[in-house]
Amino acid sequence: MGYEFLGYENVDGSVGVRNKVLILPTVICVNDVVRKLNSLVSSTSAVLHTCGCTQLGYDYELTYRTLLGTALNPNVFSVLIVGLGCEKVSPHKLGDEVAKSGKPVEVVEVQELGYESTIERGVNILRKFVEDVSRLQRKPFHISELVVGLECGGSDSTSSIAANPAVGYVSDKLVDLGGTVIFAETPEVIGAEHLLLKRVRDEDVGRKLIKYVRWFEDEILESGLDIRGTNPTPGNIAGGLTTIEEKSLGAIIKSGSRTIEEVVDYAERPRRKGVIFMNTPGYDVESVTGLVAGGAQLIIFTTGRGTPTGSPISPVIKVTGNPETCRKLGEVIDVCVGGIIEGRESLDEAGEKLFKKVVEVASGRLTSSEILGHNEYSIWRVKTSF
Repeated sequence: MGYEFLGYENVDGSVGVRNKVLILPTVICVNDVVRKLNSLVSSTSAVLHTCGCTQLGYDYELTYRTLLGTALNPNVFSVLIVGLGCEKVSPHKLGDEVAKSGKPVEVVEVQELGYESTIERGVNILRKFVEDVSRLQRKPFHISELVVGLECGGSDSTSSIAANPAVGYVSDKLVDLGGTVIFAETPEVIGAEHLLLKRVRDEDVGRKLIKYVRWFEDEILESGLDIRGTNPTPGNIAGGLTTIEEKSLGAIIKSGSRTIEEVVDYAERPRRKGVIFMNTPGYDVESVTGLVAGGAQLIIFTTGRGTPTGSPISPVIKVTGNPETCRKLGEVIDVCVGGIIEGRESLDEAGEKLFKKVVEVASGRLTSSEILGHNEYSIWRVKTSF
């Protein structure tokens, strides 16, 4: 198999596996305007969220970084930023930051233009963006240009035995070829962090990893609540996972066995290539959103019990190791590695099958979540908002 995929070259030198015309709201108050624009101009993508105002400190920082990172994702060709005009996240500041990348970007504000005029101007801008993006052609790039986010959701015992090890095989192969993989979900590292410390590039990377794990543990303890029943979830437990430690041991296998080069915060863009850990919550949609904002052009998402979660920006490849889930939820599954459980295929065979799918999707093949129109997007909220 050749180690190339067909992608789109961006003006900033990045490579996309999709070429989205993005409609980006700065605040929940303009979600309806964004929905209307998205419905009026075909071939556009919209992200909707509940943030953007009355946020302080770290909470605001995460929202701003996520919105900017989403706009700068290599899969985004051009951006229409839609603001209200009085929110905490400044539409024009955000637009200026996007413009530094060289991407086409325009800003409209409802309070400045009026509701109907905002719609009219937005439609005209989007029509031009869609016309421009239609001229783009895919061309070959080496697999080393890929940044792949790794996620798991609706996990069961087969996730640890089959799906996550198959992803680990792909992770190692991508990294060996010069690519980057970002694994996440800090709560699902708890109890297995000592194993990851054996793989870190240096002490600074190890200290940063432990800092985020301890922060999560302290937040849980401070709340006075018991994490059990939330993580593992009731579905995880029904699927055969009994403790957070057991879940973590299975979850970290997705990252393979290569050196962990860097640890980044939520929605932060890695500066190094190779294996990266991102600090995110365990909630699937928020975690995937952080990975996308961190630059992942493609997501590999393992699920034992089955979940249809997708993304409006990056294609999500759904992988399961549960033969029953393959049969019941086949329409939302892209790659079934249940043959490992049933003794019909080896881990290497399953891993090669998944790697082939990664190359195909990166080259334009649609995933099940794209075909079904699953476009979930949610920004992580952390404390300070009033």
